[in-house]
Amino acid sequence: MFVIAGTDERPVCDAQVSFLCARSRLAVFDACFIQDLLRLRLALLNVILIITFVSKTNVQFSVASHVMAALGVNHGEPVRSTDLAASVNADPSFVRRVISKLAKAGLVTTTRGKNGACSLARPPARITLLDIYRASQAPEAFALHCYPAAENCEVSRNIKVCMETVLREAQSGFEQRLARQTLADVVAAIKTVS
Repeated sequence: MFVIAGTDERPVCDAQVSFLCARSRLAVFDACFIQDLLRLRLALLNVILIITFVSKTNVQFSVASHVMAALGVNHGEPVRSTDLAASVNADPSFVRRVISKLAKAGLVTTTRGKNGACSLARPPARITLLDIYRASQAPEAFALHCYPAAENCEVSRNIKVCMETVLREAQSGFEQRLARQTLADVVAAIKTVS
């Protein structure tokens, strides 16, 4: 319940909390309504944090691949991080963090300052997608959940043991496929589609 009352009116009951509005009017809020609003705000903040965490951990490899492909298309020419961020259509600071990981892995070289830019550290044919995947520090593509087992459930007690080998083999196959694909292949495919 949300009621705006004149200054001469009193709150309906003791369970209500009153606030003085900017125009000297008394706003009366139901205490439960305020608690619900606070709970809703907290829930929304939790959702935002979860979405932020999930999106950042799940897009590391794709953003790193995008940056490397842009550098591969422009091979031999330095590209500014702001131009790469515009290509990815992502926050420049996030893209700079990705570039930093790629530089630490020896895949790109960077220069700082007003005319700072980055470029590939070696030819696109000598960079595999596995190199980029590992440099991006992305989480494994296939992973088990970390929830504790419900001891009263047969599936819950045994699913992790049963799925561990399957997911390990799937991750291995995924990485083997990335190792066979080079950045030059990606650049060629981009140019073909254009």
